[in-house]
Amino acid sequence: MLYWAAVFFVIALIAGFLGFGGIASATAGIAQILFFVFIVLFVLSLIFGAFRGRRPPL
Repeated sequence: MLYWAAVFFVIALIAGFLGFGGIASATAGIAQILFFVFIVLFVLSLIFGAFRGRRPPL
């Protein structure tokens, strides 16, 4: 997912450089959404991974 966020960010940069403001804005928004979804899923995987590593008491 981070890969796709980076791809959309590069597309936004290229579109902005070439003067396509609407496309640049849309792809930057998509990249931002994907990046925040990646961050949320990453934090959740860290939290649940920490809980899975513990053994229940005997």
